[in-house]
Amino acid sequence: MTDTMNDNRFSWRARARSFRYAWAGIRALIAGEHNARIHCVAAAAVIAAGFALGISAAEWVAVALCIGGVLMAEGFNSAVEALADKICTTPDPLIKRAKDIAAGAVLLFVIAAVAVGLIIFIPRMLAITGL
Repeated sequence: MTDTMNDNRFSWRARARSFRYAWAGIRALIAGEHNARIHCVAAAAVIAAGFALGISAAEWVAVALCIGGVLMAEGFNSAVEALADKICTTPDPLIKRAKDIAAGAVLLFVIAAVAVGLIIFIPRMLAITGL
């Protein structure tokens, strides 16, 4: 058996290390990216509204997927930006295009998440107000 094959064997220690790296990435995202913090505040508000308005289990699933998706998209966007900034320190049209597309992907997910939120929360708010 070669050394390369030994590197591919399952290890609980390696799995634990990978989770530590992932948590470090989440911390870096939230601590270092202003938009990620804005998304977290919005998520907290949506979660509070969900509890206050008593949304259903299926609606919680949609909310959770939207929150996770927006934060995941923001993470990918931040990773693309960090790599692009490392690779090219001078203005480059292809780097700009990659960064713009990554930012646009976040915006598309946010728009979809807002639509889901409106579908879930507007009927409940209208019912409360009697409209």
